[in-house]
Amino acid sequence: MAARFGGSAPTQWGTALPGIVTHLAQPVAESGAARVALTFDACGGPSGSDLDHELLDGLRREQIPATLFLNARWIDTHAALAGELAGDPLFVLANHGTSHRPLSVNGRSAYEIPGTRSAAEAVAEVWENHVVLTELTGTAPRYFRAGTAHYDDVAVQIVHALGEIPIGFSVNGDGGASFGAGTVRAEIGGAPPGGIVLAHMNQPHGGTHPGAIDAARDLRVHGVEFVHLDV
Repeated sequence: MAARFGGSAPTQWGTALPGIVTHLAQPVAESGAARVALTFDACGGPSGSDLDHELLDGLRREQIPATLFLNARWIDTHAALAGELAGDPLFVLANHGTSHRPLSVNGRSAYEIPGTRSAAEAVAEVWENHVVLTELTGTAPRYFRAGTAHYDDVAVQIVHALGEIPIGFSVNGDGGASFGAGTVRAEIGGAPPGGIVLAHMNQPHGGTHPGAIDAARDLRVHGVEFVHLDV
């Protein structure tokens, strides 16, 4: 795979390139209810391997399904919990990479995080955690989100070639876990039909937990149906 893409030069960079999915394929249920997918990243690493227990507890208490994008380093830190999450039908586990790097073939960075520097590094960033998640869940992960959610166009092709679907977002729910609870509530509360919400499950001291749970309650009052990713 690295050889196949090794000579390709990227021409685009960003979070919403062709081939990156940012909305659900079915925005409205047969009942007429708007459908929204909540997704939460666990980024791993020295400042990203914590866990928002209150968020998970809230999702379970309210029975809100969510897709959890787990990084290999976060899984290493929370091996027992990762196994527990894999067995919980409320959640679907997805691939958030091996080292949480922007997916690039020339080292392009995002938010001062250096990206993968070659096709070989991009393949490893996807595939090494693909193997981890397959062993954890017994099923190959279907979805991949790059660290920072940034890709170049060659990297997008690599993800597809490896059998996963690159996922972006249509709603930046917590600003990289930097928003206060009120802003999180407002951002997620504005999710459109078919929206894919990006937020974080690894920063318990931010506003994600209270804001996301309050927003979910608000949306449910208006008939919104929360679903796993379905693209």
